[in-house]
Amino acid sequence: MFSDELPDAVLFCCTQNAVRSPMAEGILKSLMGTKIYVDSAGVRTSDADGFMMSVMEEIGVDMTNHRPKSFDELEDTYYDLIIALSPEAQHHAIELTRTMACDVEFWNTFDPSIIDGNRDTQLDAFRQVRDQLTQRIKKRFQVDGGA
Repeated sequence: MFSDELPDAVLFCCTQNAVRSPMAEGILKSLMGTKIYVDSAGVRTSDADGFMMSVMEEIGVDMTNHRPKSFDELEDTYYDLIIALSPEAQHHAIELTRTMACDVEFWNTFDPSIIDGNRDTQLDAFRQVRDQLTQRIKKRFQVDGGA
């Protein structure tokens, strides 16, 4: 895929599909609408994180219906691009390329759920990851403001 071409289908993946990959999925969907099919998955699943939902709501992205799913639970297995946000997810993404012709990118992304502290400290960590993902997505998918 040429760098100036938009993929038709993108999968974001991380360790539990509870924080980073759903954030990325929600951000790209909010920026691109239906121009690109976007999904997310985790190596394993956990409950969707409340802090993730809160910081996404701050930018107008409703994540209350997000239900974390693993790679094994994906309904579609055709993607042009898989973006792994954790080392463990990158390993699984590369495994998928054995049966699927797609590009894999690794965006090593901090897991804000490991931050201890009060609510404000934790929310700030989630905001920082959200904002970093937004900038990276805008740049990668050539969305206005992503120069």
